[in-house]
Formats: sequence, structure tokens, C-alpha cells
Amino acid sequence: MFKKLKSIAPGLLLSACVAIIAMLLSSLIPGDIIGATVMALLVGMALNPILNRYEQFNSGVNFAGKIILRIGIILMGVNLNFSEVLNVGKYSLFVMIFTMATAFGAGNLIGRVFGVNWKLTNLLSVSTAICGGSAVAAVGPVIKAKDEDIAYAISSTFIFDVLTVVAIPWIGIALGMSDTGYGLWVGTAVNDTSSVVAAGYAFSDFAGNTAVIVKLTRTLFIVPYVLIFSFITERLEAKTEVGHGRTSINLKKIFPYFIILFLVVVTLRSIGIIPNTMVPALSKTSKFCMVMALSAIGLKTSFRDIKNIGLKPMILGMIVDTLVVFVSIGVQVATGRF
Repeated sequence: MFKKLKSIAPGLLLSACVAIIAMLLSSLIPGDIIGATVMALLVGMALNPILNRYEQFNSGVNFAGKIILRIGIILMGVNLNFSEVLNVGKYSLFVMIFTMATAFGAGNLIGRVFGVNWKLTNLLSVSTAICGGSAVAAVGPVIKAKDEDIAYAISSTFIFDVLTVVAIPWIGIALGMSDTGYGLWVGTAVNDTSSVVAAGYAFSDFAGNTAVIVKLTRTLFIVPYVLIFSFITERLEAKTEVGHGRTSINLKKIFPYFIILFLVVVTLRSIGIIPNTMVPALSKTSKFCMVMALSAIGLKTSFRDIKNIGLKPMILGMIVDTLVVFVSIGVQVATGRF
């Protein structure tokens, strides 16, 4: 046990230091334009050459990118409450059906046309459909995506979110949208939580509150998508290994148990076992774990890796994000909720 701790300590400490630096740098930028997770990814990538020279960091960085990530996702459940989800109403879920269908349907169709690999395509789609970088970080390891694909998907999400934070409030005002309609639009169409907060409250406090609740409702969909992608990945691996005597899917192997713990935390929060007084501290711990995990992913990824992927996936992500923005507002117009 002590030997294991000793081997991971340098990498964990490095990941934690990068996370702290990223959070400080992010706090210096007005409007929360660059969230701490994106900043952590960028700082980590800038320090990637150091990691390549010192192998003693590898074990701890890998630990942070996997185990600390899962702890962050589990604790993220304290931000959710089933009663708040129900209060948002069935209508927000109705809109989400269309936005998620657009993200995955159009994403995979255009991804095939562009020749983008299925893992990166679905990381871009899950980012748009659910909750930005958090969803990418949760699904990426499940489908065994490369670190550079995870970093690329998060970077693409960040670029689009910067544009939406600036443009969407003005569009909402120009269209004369109601507070509820605008909040629903932002909550279903903008990706990262920090961007939802920035865009939502730029319109009004009520719109901001609505947008955040809708966005947190989207976060719950991490559960089914992680399960679905776990099954797809294992099925594909089983097909490739059929020649080696493997013909069945190992459900025990693919089941992501951390998702169950995520739901347990949501349940404990909903029934009051986790009191409101503990929520801020646990939420901050969750955020730090996520930032630390993204620092680790950044440390394992070079800017050259990102450059080598090319522009097509970035264009794919932008197209899918734009389609979701229009589909979300289109559903509201069609159903008279505009």
C-alpha cells in the first residue's frame, strides 16, 4: 500500500498543482469565459514536455486521469436534486429528446462524411448533448478514447461556448424571448455549466435560474449514455476478438460502477441525508477533482497531438453545436413556448 502511494504521489502532486494554477488563472479572466477545466487542460498540455522527460510522474498522472476523475463525477451528484428536475417539468425533457437526437444523429452522419473516427465523433456529440467537458471526461475512458481525442473534444466545446456566451444573450433580446423560454434555450443548447451560468444570467436572474436547473437535468443523462457506450465498446471488442475464442459480452467487466455511486449521491441529496450545509464543500471538492483530472489528461497530451487530428473534427463539432442551438429554439417555436 505504501509502495503504491509512493509511486503515485509525484504525479498526483503535479496534477494538483496544475489544477490550482488553472483555477487561479481562470479566476483572473472576467466573465468566466475560460472555465477552470479548460484552463487545466491547456496548462497541462503546455507542461507535457516535462512529463515526457520524467517517468516518475506517469503513475500518479494516470491515477488522477482515471480514479480522481471518477471521484469528481460521483461527487457531482450533490449538485442535483430529483425534486428540482421534476419541477423543471416534462417540457424541458421533451426539448432534450430533440436536441440529443440531433447531436448524435447529425453528429454520426456528418462524422462519417468527414471521415472522423467514431470515438471522437461521439465525444463531440456527447459534449453537445449532455454537459460539455464533464460528459467527455466521463465517456472518454469508457470508450477507451485517446487522451488527445478527449482534449480535442473539450477544446472544441470551449471554442463554441465562448461564441455562444457572447452571442446568445443578444439574440434572445433581439427575438423578444421570455425569461422561461430563454432559460430553457440556454439550458438545452449551451454545453459547459460555466457557460450556461454566464449566458443565462446575462439575460435575467429568472432565466439564469431556469437555465441552470435545465442544464443540471441534462447532467443526469450521463448515466444512460455511459452505460450505452460501455455496452457498444465491449460489443465491438468482442467482435474483433471472436477469432481468439471470445464470442460473448462480459457485462461485469463493462459495467461502470462509479455511475451507480453517482446516482446514490443524487438520491442522498434528494432525500436530505446530505444536508444543504454540506453541498457547497462537496461541490467544490467535485470541481477540484474534475479540474485535477483534466490537468492529468492535459499533461498526457501534446499540442502536436491535437494539431495532427486536423480541422475536420472541429468543423464537425461546430456544425453539431449550431444545429442543436437551432433545434432547441425551433422546438419551442413549434410548440408555442417561445
